Amino acid sequence: MKTLLYIATALSVLGLAFWAYQENYATQQALKETRKLQRDIGHARARLNVLRAEWAYLNRPDRLRELAELNYDRLGLLPLRPDQFGRVDEVAYPQADLIIDNGVDVSNLNAGRQP
Repeated sequence: MKTLLYIATALSVLGLAFWAYQENYATQQALKETRKLQRDIGHARARLNVLRAEWAYLNRPDRLRELAELNYDRLGLLPLRPDQFGRVDEVAYPQADLIIDNGVDVSNLNAGRQP
């Protein structure tokens, strides 16, 4: 009986060692993938910053004004002036019409009830 107990204990130790070995390599792989993803995120953020800088450079008001003047014949764009812009509170929003198709008469709902 003791021999069977020793064999079962040895097999369980070997099984746990194998499981720990597998978990170690799975953890190592997950850490490697995490480092790669972090590196990719860093590269993507750097690229996004470059693209934002390029966008800001290409949308300079003096450059856009010059392009509008150069291409006036083809596009008919007028040069930008400060008086062409307005404020949000100056925008006239259309009034939404309130339409009730299936109205319910609520004045008689409590008529049949006794207090």
